[in-house]
Amino acid sequence: MTMTDAPSTVDAPWPVALLSTKIKGWIDRLGSVWVEGEITQWGASGGNVYGKLKDLEADVTVGFTVWSSVRAKLPDDLKQGDHVIALVKPNYWLKGGTLTMQVFEMRHVGLGDLLERLERLRRLLASEGLFDPDRKRRLPFLPHCIGLITGKDSDAEKDVLRNAQLRWPAVAFRVVHTAVQGDRACGEVTSALKLLDADPEVDVIIVARGGGDFQNLLVFSDETLVRTAAACLTPVVSAIGHEADRPLLDEVADLRASTPTDAAKRVVPDVAEELNRVQQARARIGNRMTGLIGSEIDRLEQLRSRPVLASATWVVDSRAEELGRYVARSAELVGRLIERSQASVTELRSQLRALSPQRTLDRGYAIAQLPGGGILRSEKDAVVGTPLLLTLADGAAHATVAPAPTAAPKAG
Repeated sequence: MTMTDAPSTVDAPWPVALLSTKIKGWIDRLGSVWVEGEITQWGASGGNVYGKLKDLEADVTVGFTVWSSVRAKLPDDLKQGDHVIALVKPNYWLKGGTLTMQVFEMRHVGLGDLLERLERLRRLLASEGLFDPDRKRRLPFLPHCIGLITGKDSDAEKDVLRNAQLRWPAVAFRVVHTAVQGDRACGEVTSALKLLDADPEVDVIIVARGGGDFQNLLVFSDETLVRTAAACLTPVVSAIGHEADRPLLDEVADLRASTPTDAAKRVVPDVAEELNRVQQARARIGNRMTGLIGSEIDRLEQLRSRPVLASATWVVDSRAEELGRYVARSAELVGRLIERSQASVTELRSQLRALSPQRTLDRGYAIAQLPGGGILRSEKDAVVGTPLLLTLADGAAHATVAPAPTAAPKAG
C-alpha cells in the first residue's frame, strides 16, 4: 500500500500537499460543465478577467477567471449584470488552496433579472422626481454635528472621522454603526437614517462604505432605504465609494461623494483655508480703508489750499467795495423814500385841515346847537326863545332865538 492510499490517522496524518493533491484530483474529475447565472463582478487586469457569477435564485456566488487567450473569443459587450451561460471547469490552485472556475466559453442569455429590477426601480423613482436637482437641499457651511452611518471599525469610518477632524478639529459626530452588506443592512441603515433625521442636533447625515462589488452595493438600491433617504429633512450625503456602480442612494442623496474621504472634505470646511480667507478679506478691507482715508486726506488738502479757505477775510475783502456801494445806495434810496413820504404826509395834512370844521370856524362861521345837541340847520327849527349853544373858532357862547326884526318901510 502506497502512502497516497493509506488512510489518514492521528498517528499518520496526510501532508498538506497530499490533501491538496487529492482535492485537485477529485475536482479535476468533475470536468467541464455549463452553468447559468448573473455576472455580479467583472474586472479586467493584465488582459485577464476576474469576476463572480451569482445564481439566479439562491444567494450563491462563485468566482471565475477568463484568461486572455479565451477573452479574445468572448463577446465584447459582456459586463456586470448580464445574464449568461458559461462553460467552466473547476480549477483548484494547489499553492494557494483556492478554487476558481476557469471559463472556456460565455454567452449572453439576456439582461440579468437583478439588474432589470434595478432599472425598473430607477425609472420609477426618476418619474416621481426623486432624482431632480431642484429637490436637493444645500449642505450647511459649518455643521456643528454630523451624523455618520457606517460599519463598525471600518476604514470608511476612520477616513471620515480623521479627515473631518483634520479640517475642523471642533466638529462633532454622532456615529451609528450598522451592517453595510447582507440581509440586515437594509433595515439597519434605514433605521439609522430615521434616527439621525429626528435628532435636532444633527445638521447633515453621511452614509459611508468603502466600496465593494455590485452585489454588495445592492443594499443601497433598496426601495425602502432610498425612499427613506429622500424623505429626510436633514441633508444626506452618499459616500459609498464606488465609481463604476452607482447605487440609487447616490441619485436621491443631496450630495454624492466619490469616497468617504471626499465626503469629509466636502461636508466640513478646512479651518486653515477659512482662516486664510479671513486674513485675505481683512487685508483687502485694510487696503480699501487706507486708500479711502488717503483719498479723503488729499481732498481736504486741496480744499484747504483754495483761496476761500486759505484766508478767512478773503470773501469779506473781495466784497467790501461792492458792499459799500450797496450800503450807500441803500441810504440814498431810504432818504428819497422818506422825503417822498414827508411830502405826501404834508399834502394829506393840508387836505385834511382844509376839510376840517375848525377851518370853517376860523373864517367867521359858528355852529348853532339846539338844547338836545342837534345842529340848527333850518330856520323853521329856530323857535323864538329857544336857547342855543354857539361854537365859535376860539370858544363857545350862549344865545336865544329872538324875533326877526321888522323890515323898515321904503321911502316914498
